[in-house]
Amino acid sequence: MDTSVEHVVVVGAGMVGLSTAWHLQELGVRVTVVDRDGVAAGSSWGNAGWLAPALTLPLPEPAILRTGVLATLKPDSPVYVPFRADPRLVQFLVGFARHCTTDHWNTAIEVFNRANAGALDAYAELTEHDGPGRVDEPTRAAEPFLAGFVSEADRTVLEEEFRHVAQTGGLTDYELLDAHELHAMEPALGPEVTHGIRLNGQRYINPGRFVHALADAVRARGGEIVEGFSVRTVSQRGRRTLVAAQGRESIVADAVVLANGSWISQLARPHGVRRVVQAGRGYSFTVHPDQVPTGPVYFPTQRVACTPLGKPEEGLRVAGMMEFRSPDEPLDERRITAIVDAAKPMFTGVDWSQRHDEWVGSRPCTTDGLPLVGATRSDRVFVAGGHGMWGVALGPLTGKLLAARMVGSPTDDQLLDAFDPLR
Repeated sequence: MDTSVEHVVVVGAGMVGLSTAWHLQELGVRVTVVDRDGVAAGSSWGNAGWLAPALTLPLPEPAILRTGVLATLKPDSPVYVPFRADPRLVQFLVGFARHCTTDHWNTAIEVFNRANAGALDAYAELTEHDGPGRVDEPTRAAEPFLAGFVSEADRTVLEEEFRHVAQTGGLTDYELLDAHELHAMEPALGPEVTHGIRLNGQRYINPGRFVHALADAVRARGGEIVEGFSVRTVSQRGRRTLVAAQGRESIVADAVVLANGSWISQLARPHGVRRVVQAGRGYSFTVHPDQVPTGPVYFPTQRVACTPLGKPEEGLRVAGMMEFRSPDEPLDERRITAIVDAAKPMFTGVDWSQRHDEWVGSRPCTTDGLPLVGATRSDRVFVAGGHGMWGVALGPLTGKLLAARMVGSPTDDQLLDAFDPLR
């Protein structure tokens, strides 16, 4: 263990940052977590909350290019790129397109296979911890977890992805469902949904509640969480680091972890991290179907993800879109309308006009689809981000790997090498 790391500042109070803080505490390190807004204020709150290794796949995929670049310019497209003169966005899109190849996807999926193999166990460590620091919020078995399609051709696309995963050493446990089996299993589905896939062995959470419970666990073990702390710069002074904020007293610590999502580049770039991190904004809202599905439902062609939030009266979260634009821009109501239009034919018994909790959150995406986890050129400044849509699914695993690396404990070096922020 690196005994010189006694106090760490974690920038970002989302799933990734708080998981890193929790695991650092587990290794005897004192933590201070800072966030410009508060706990779960970013993309950790309103997402689908899926812990689904079967669907945790690299974002750059050949299918995106097959749909056509011009399609991404349409406001109702599931993947939307506003047309504007933004050199950094253009740089990201060119790099992203370069990685949308079969060869890269096959290479990246081998990395995801390795990460997915430990993702659910990392959650179990948090919720089954014996003693102070146990996260008092469950993960739920996704029984059933259904993917719905309007045609056999649409279903074949996801089947092909699963076959590719199998060819690279992964294993997806699934079964095909016809219309009768699908509707018997989930009566809330509309008549247009005629083909299905049932995924086995997946889980899900209410992400807002889980992240707040994780924050409570960090506090219970003496960790400090400072909200309203907008970090301006992070600098290294010998064997110490200085975290300076707007209008607040600076914090001196032994090391810093940058886990502030789509804003990570501005703090990481001075420390040698040149990878572009682009906000891939997702939208969600809540509706109250006459019959809330008993488990998550996914419509891959429409890229719409639906999750029951807990008790039936809490409703169904409906999420979708991948919108590449600034993380600080306001919610665009057209994106909500696009999700409603895509989801409406897929359900029965939903009054879509009564939706609430409309939300937009910025998921930090990299051009190659792999996270940025590990040391920067400053040996006391670390990065934990760039997970794209999978910050919730891989957050606890990320925290475990990085905390061990920071204090010199054994960890999965092969996985961290793939996630190297300096690659």
